Amino acid sequence: MVLGCWQTDRTQVLPNDERPTKFVHELQRDRDKEMKSAKPHPLERILENRIAIIDGAMGTTIRTYGMTEADIRGERFKNAKKGLLNNGDLFSLTQPKMIGDIHRRFLEAGADIIETNTFGATSIAQSEFFVEDPREHGGRKDPEFYSKIIGDPFLEALAWDINEQSAKQCREWADRVGTATKRQRFVAGAIGPLTVSLSNSPDADDPGFRVVTFDQVKAAYAQQVRALIAGGVDLLLVETIFDSLNAKAALVAIREVLNEQGAAVPDGKVQDKEVAVMISAAVGRGGETMISAQTPEAFWNAVRHVKPLSVGLNCSLGPDLMYPFLEELSEKADVAISVYPNAGLPNPLSETGFDLGPQDMAWYLSGFADGGLINIAGGCCGNTPEHIAAIAKALEGKPPRKVEAQSAETPFAQQSEFESRA
Repeated sequence: MVLGCWQTDRTQVLPNDERPTKFVHELQRDRDKEMKSAKPHPLERILENRIAIIDGAMGTTIRTYGMTEADIRGERFKNAKKGLLNNGDLFSLTQPKMIGDIHRRFLEAGADIIETNTFGATSIAQSEFFVEDPREHGGRKDPEFYSKIIGDPFLEALAWDINEQSAKQCREWADRVGTATKRQRFVAGAIGPLTVSLSNSPDADDPGFRVVTFDQVKAAYAQQVRALIAGGVDLLLVETIFDSLNAKAALVAIREVLNEQGAAVPDGKVQDKEVAVMISAAVGRGGETMISAQTPEAFWNAVRHVKPLSVGLNCSLGPDLMYPFLEELSEKADVAISVYPNAGLPNPLSETGFDLGPQDMAWYLSGFADGGLINIAGGCCGNTPEHIAAIAKALEGKPPRKVEAQSAETPFAQQSEFESRA
């Protein structure tokens, strides 16, 4: 099982019928003790005293700059055969000044955490723009197809460059604004959900078919994680999770990369730099993750063994529809809670493409804070620097949610891990 990848070598794993309940509880207490003894991440100290602000939507804000196909291609990609304008991660390579300006605006709006422009910066996701689709000629995408994507020299180099350069751009502006304001800012490496699913078959006649394997997804994420760390991130943010198995591949990749780079388990230090993990899911109207269909509690039980700095919800719904699911997650999780919803539902007639303006978002997120639900807040699709400025102002002085440690008697996975909503 994937969960076993987190087991340290010095603990013997016994079959279920040979493992006394007392042993499991003692093992859990030992692990909790280890985790608590690790030096806290600098962001944790901030979260004890106030609600931290995360930035808004890179894609929404990029569109306000009026970029064209020629702008995103630049010299490097001028001969690309497919349209690239929807591949916003490339702007980190072809329009770095614009991306830097966006980071500056979010930081000046009050963001404590800015995300790298790397939501789709894996070889798998980038192949959508640079590799011919076999389905156009009667074929299909399958593990054999992706075996050629993983390790492809062009795609590997491209994914590395996007991640490393974007992290460096974020790092530069976070440090510059942090120094000027005497307030530390943090860089989160954005790790998106991919364009493929490990939990779902695209073929209704072959429900057991998967286009890609777990190891292939893990390999793509590992390459992304290495480059983000090389660029200087403080945090690794696995976000907009609609498929929990994809997310587990990302989380296993993170642990393996941290281990191979000499990171100390469990505090995640890399070359004397602390790197923490944040996890954020996208949910549907019933509160379930989009494909794996887990409830908020089940989702938490599926990832809690990672001991993330935070867990939360983003994208998917507007803040008005997200409240009950955020409340459920807040009740169950014993780590910081993050939330950065879309600015309402899509509306092509609005200026940002979404219904809610800055003051609307500020009002809703202020309600989350008043309910004692959140430690980190910001915006996803449709949220501009103006939205983040309004949110930051509304949350200023409001106390953060109190993080209550759960009992050591609670096992890693409860029955609700397997609950789902149809």
